[in-house]
Amino acid sequence: MHDQMNAPHLLISTLIFLSLTYACKPAADTNQATDANITDSTYYEQHRPQFHFSPPEKWMNDPNGMVYYEGEYHLFYQYYPDSTVWGPMHWGHAVSTDLVHWAHLPIALYPDSLGYIFSGSAVVDWNNTSGFGRDGQPPLIAIYTYHDPEGEKQSRIDYQHQAIAYSTDKGRTWTKYEKNPVIPNPGNLRDFRDPKVFWDEGSAQWVMTLAAYDHIRLYGSKDLKSWKHLSDWGLSYGEHDGVWECPDLFQMTVEGTNEKKWVLIQNLNPGAPNGGSGTQYFIGDFDGKKFSLDPALEPWVKNGKALWLDSGRDNYAGVTWSDVPASDGRRIFMGWMGNWQYAQQVPTNGWRSAMTLPCELSLKQTSNGHRLFMNPVSELNKLRTATKQIQSTDIEGIVDMTKQINLSPSQMEIKFEFEWDRNTPADFGIQLSNSKGELYRVGYHTGAKQFYSDRTKAGDHSFSEKFAARVHTASYETSKTTISFRVFFDVASSELFADDGAFVMTDIFFPGEDFNQIGVFANQGKVKISGGEAHGIKRIW
Repeated sequence: MHDQMNAPHLLISTLIFLSLTYACKPAADTNQATDANITDSTYYEQHRPQFHFSPPEKWMNDPNGMVYYEGEYHLFYQYYPDSTVWGPMHWGHAVSTDLVHWAHLPIALYPDSLGYIFSGSAVVDWNNTSGFGRDGQPPLIAIYTYHDPEGEKQSRIDYQHQAIAYSTDKGRTWTKYEKNPVIPNPGNLRDFRDPKVFWDEGSAQWVMTLAAYDHIRLYGSKDLKSWKHLSDWGLSYGEHDGVWECPDLFQMTVEGTNEKKWVLIQNLNPGAPNGGSGTQYFIGDFDGKKFSLDPALEPWVKNGKALWLDSGRDNYAGVTWSDVPASDGRRIFMGWMGNWQYAQQVPTNGWRSAMTLPCELSLKQTSNGHRLFMNPVSELNKLRTATKQIQSTDIEGIVDMTKQINLSPSQMEIKFEFEWDRNTPADFGIQLSNSKGELYRVGYHTGAKQFYSDRTKAGDHSFSEKFAARVHTASYETSKTTISFRVFFDVASSELFADDGAFVMTDIFFPGEDFNQIGVFANQGKVKISGGEAHGIKRIW
């Protein structure tokens, strides 16, 4: 995905030199996980998440090539191994058998004479349509964007192209297709990237969704090597205040029914409701050639309107895993826990960025029509340590729960059910604090009918005037007088999943010392907790 072409710290001439340097590096030739860059202090640095994926060192952004094969979830990611800011893009690589614990593998794809390796996807070519399989085993195929810095330097428009690579050893080594690119730039698209590919049974072909500046382009192929343009979609729908990036198209069954719909995820930078990067989505149908929007959603996503998967600032470029077995049946999503407005300036040392929790998507019928719900995968439950039950409690002002819960708020999952009086507006939520007087709050205001995330006092924000300029808010209406909070706190991040995943809000923050106090608050109204529980979460490294 993201080229970050205007980053002031990165001169084009430097990029060209580094690209040529990396073109000479060999592909990794080991089948083993590599921990060469991990020391005793790795993953204990200040602000480092303890149960989210992050690279051992240096810069990381978008998740790429997420595919499941022979018991392993592969996670590739945009990676620059020589700096903690964006640079010539590689595909970093890690694998997991449980979506929780990750083994680092050598870099999978290096830049070469055709350019940097931007975002893309990976699939299992089960029927060997590509012809790259060996000894009856299907190959893994990576589909990615080449970004040609020399073409950009020359002020051309056509410097992004689509290419493939294949692996016949469970993704440990990769061979780039000798006839790349498989989809040359049409000549008039500066932003032409982030291919996401799937096999469509209905039309018996591979289908690619591709971001094309302010819309998506759909392509079809029988062999992953020769592609034809099928259709375009999106110019009249969704938010267009930024560049469209990292699309993902897939079919889902509406929960509790036999109805099937198609979901299109479309990332955008900038243009999200709270500023910077964000992820919008659309629901409709796909006939093997064209995507069409569900007519009931027209009022919600036409003329600059959008449905947002996450209403916080720090969930971007997310897509879903390919080839999750039908026996599992889940659609599993992961995003990059960052925002391009400040991602390269955040105050971490030696490494930058983490991924969101892996989450299961579900499609439900609501009073407003079909909507996506998102909840952390059940595998995360194995990380729970001690569990504390929380009794029903009336809330007035701030109620300190630190001693009652007796777990570290910096590594915690907590669930509350809040109730309020319908006749009195209420403002309530959860807060973290420490001895430095730093404070983070996530809450809901019934009168304003909105959630909010307040990191304005949650630690260092001197690195960017855009990081904590205001409280982040997002509309959420409910006809009930109860609302559930499920929040994961991991050192320097908060992920809220409210009302069983109907609303999601992800934010990062950088306290001067770990938050060690937790409480609930009610600024106004009659509010009580009708029950809840908290879980300590152990580290994954």
